[in-house]
Amino acid sequence: MTFHEFVISQNGYHTALRRASSVGLLRSVLGISVMTNLEKRAPYFRNSYSPENLVRRRSDVCNRLGTGQLVLLAGNTSSGAFDYFRQFNDFYYMTGIEVPHAYFSLDTTSCTSTLYLPALDAKMERSEGAMLSVEDEEVVKQLTGVTHVKARECLRNDLQLHGTAAVSTLYGEGAQVCQDVVRHQIHSYADDPLREFTSTAQVLEQVVTQWGIDVDTSSLVADVLTSMRSIKDEEEQTWMRIAGNLTAEAVIQAMCSTKAGIRESDLAAVASLVFSVNGALGPGYRAIVAAGENIWNAHYFRNNKTLLAGEHVLMDFAPDVHYYTSDIGRLWPVNGKYDDLHRELYGYIVEYHKVLKRHIKPGLMPALVMENAAEEMKALIDRWYWSDESFKEGAIRTLSFKGHLSHMVGMAVHDFGDYHDGPLQPGCVFALDPQMWIPSHRLYIRVEDTVCVTEDGIENFTERCPLELDDVEEMMTSSGILEHCPKLKY
Repeated sequence: MTFHEFVISQNGYHTALRRASSVGLLRSVLGISVMTNLEKRAPYFRNSYSPENLVRRRSDVCNRLGTGQLVLLAGNTSSGAFDYFRQFNDFYYMTGIEVPHAYFSLDTTSCTSTLYLPALDAKMERSEGAMLSVEDEEVVKQLTGVTHVKARECLRNDLQLHGTAAVSTLYGEGAQVCQDVVRHQIHSYADDPLREFTSTAQVLEQVVTQWGIDVDTSSLVADVLTSMRSIKDEEEQTWMRIAGNLTAEAVIQAMCSTKAGIRESDLAAVASLVFSVNGALGPGYRAIVAAGENIWNAHYFRNNKTLLAGEHVLMDFAPDVHYYTSDIGRLWPVNGKYDDLHRELYGYIVEYHKVLKRHIKPGLMPALVMENAAEEMKALIDRWYWSDESFKEGAIRTLSFKGHLSHMVGMAVHDFGDYHDGPLQPGCVFALDPQMWIPSHRLYIRVEDTVCVTEDGIENFTERCPLELDDVEEMMTSSGILEHCPKLKY
């Protein structure tokens, strides 16, 4: 399939899904008059989830939290510049609403939900287009299934009537942000004498406490949201399947565009184009495009090196599609042919990757999957050709490394939850990422896919990107989209 055919197929699938989930449903449920109003507001409603699914999630939260509590989640706020607004993940997960400075409450006793939205800003709307506001009450109710839609000014009085509020202690996840990113940010703030990190939960606690409301800042709300987001439902899997296909196509186009003399950033640009023309919000995380010695730095990000003949490239980059991302890792030669060293080491990791995939089954503990795969790999190590004893030692060490079944993937690339302490469940999505280090030669080798546990095994969301070394070399004989992009001399 060519890139052009891929774009058409993805856009066709995306359009069909959108029409099936929104137009048909809304015409039957809302009627033509409301649909016309919705069409005017459509640019500010992404429609990632059905209202029935959102209602089910909120009911699940009520059942898990018990009675007598109120959950308060804050919407993200724009920086004030002309940047693209992206909602916090947990707020979007519960409401599906992309409105800055919005709030959401859930009374878990009655399981009634309320969205607090800003008033219509006519001047801003004339400038930037349709924006959902409190004046869109009926449309918002139909789209999200919430019980009430109120002005933000009602929030204080409603909370005071209830008297208590339970807030999530999770950090707000905006564009290209996950919990690990925020923890790194906190670490960066720690030694800065002029700045102090303040989380969304801390801001909420400070304000709500001033209103005379008892605030529950235990981890209960966070634990519930983490548990729910750890298992992806069918709608989430649909978006992750699309994100995985885009991720695979982006890396394919990067492979085909690779040649000596271009920069690492050129390959990131190729991937970004694939994301953009297929309707992605943008990147799910910053691009890792590492050539030559830069591969040794696992989360290398500068992407400013010129590619040289004889080097290899490691790429890890994925889009943000309806608030869902993916994860991938592929390593390929700049000149289109793997050298003997990488056929030896990368070839071994590819084999390990395939073995791990075969052993992943629902109901198994991740540790058991690792043990079973390691047992099979022992025989492969013994018959594999090793040109250096340190390479074989590195391969043996991979069998005891616990991170090959890596982090969860979802709304964030390092998503909520940890699946390692229980049996694998259908709907669990994680990065399968076998890795090997050879410190004496400063070599880091890895290959990564995003997989979803199913009823009988796994679905590989990024499977479309070639894995076998011969297939990669064959793929790289095709031309990429970069050669059609003019480059100015400066």
